[in-house]
Amino acid sequence: MNFKTLTQLPSLMLLGSSLVCSAMAFAHQEGDVFVRAGLGAVMPNESSDDPNDIGELQLNNDVNLAGTVTYMLSDSTGLEVLLGLPFTHEVSNAGKGAVASGVVAEVSHLPLSFAVQHYFAEADSDIRPYVGAGFNYTSFLDEEGKGILAGRTVSVDNSFGYAIQAGVDITVSDDLFVNLSAWYLDIETTVKASGGVQDISATIDPLALMLAVGYTF
Repeated sequence: MNFKTLTQLPSLMLLGSSLVCSAMAFAHQEGDVFVRAGLGAVMPNESSDDPNDIGELQLNNDVNLAGTVTYMLSDSTGLEVLLGLPFTHEVSNAGKGAVASGVVAEVSHLPLSFAVQHYFAEADSDIRPYVGAGFNYTSFLDEEGKGILAGRTVSVDNSFGYAIQAGVDITVSDDLFVNLSAWYLDIETTVKASGGVQDISATIDPLALMLAVGYTF
């Protein structure tokens, strides 16, 4: 994944939303509370140093359930919390010299993000694009060594960084809507393993996408 992809997402979302027709009134208004729930995909844009001469670390993508809760401070400003079930990634080394590439660990993480959002268009518009920015706290769990790290204790430090997002809500009925959204999460961490393995500094910085159904209370 490339960060440039994120810059193209708002245009793609607006293009997609323009193809949707809706005849019913819709609103995100001051004081509203609404939830979104659906499928989230996490696609790491990883890099790492290589103090152990095994090649950089690589992570695969994962899909799981995710959701958000939003409170509207005004007709155009919202506060959002992003939650999800744990996303699990296989961690592989790229290989270097006589060391072959392969899966060296498995790790899960829980993303928790808070954002201030700005909603475009009028409060009663059928289609409301938005952008947001805030911070992200990622906790890692269930780390397990595999391959050349099998039998070793593996741990990954929790991370605190920034988060930026873009999305669009599209009317279905008075209370229901569909959502397309994307986040870019800043995740910097250190991977540790027992048995004389040197600590590895890693950047994950995933692009997270969600397709969801929303409900306004």
